[in-house]
Amino acid sequence: MAIFLNNKVGVKVNSVDLSDHVTAVTLNRSFDELEVTSMGDSGHRFVKGLEASSVTIDFLNDMASSETLLTLQAAWGTTVEVKLIQDSTAAVGANNPLYTFNVLVNNTTDINGDVASVGMQSVTWNVQGATTVATTGSF
Repeated sequence: MAIFLNNKVGVKVNSVDLSDHVTAVTLNRSFDELEVTSMGDSGHRFVKGLEASSVTIDFLNDMASSETLLTLQAAWGTTVEVKLIQDSTAAVGANNPLYTFNVLVNNTTDINGDVASVGMQSVTWNVQGATTVATTGSF
């Protein structure tokens, strides 16, 4: 069994490596289920439809150049590429695939928090098209 710590995940948004400003990331891969039940079937039957995946990323806010807020502000309202990898310190391979997909940056939380708290934001974006899972290439 290969249990691992989830502290080396790599996250790039629009080619900007924001891994050091991410506290959590979840890629939910799913697809539509289309019912194809017909007369005579004894139960429901389904086939795979279109991909309907999403990604949720928790960011630490940072106003510096090429960091969270300016990167997301530049991407606001546009479709950008997101890359995720389980271990950003290791090469892309069968045990460390590279996930690549496009998202419409349609929500951000630029100002969030209270007195004495860390500025953070959690965003959820829907994947546009399909997620590519590669065992070669570079993060």
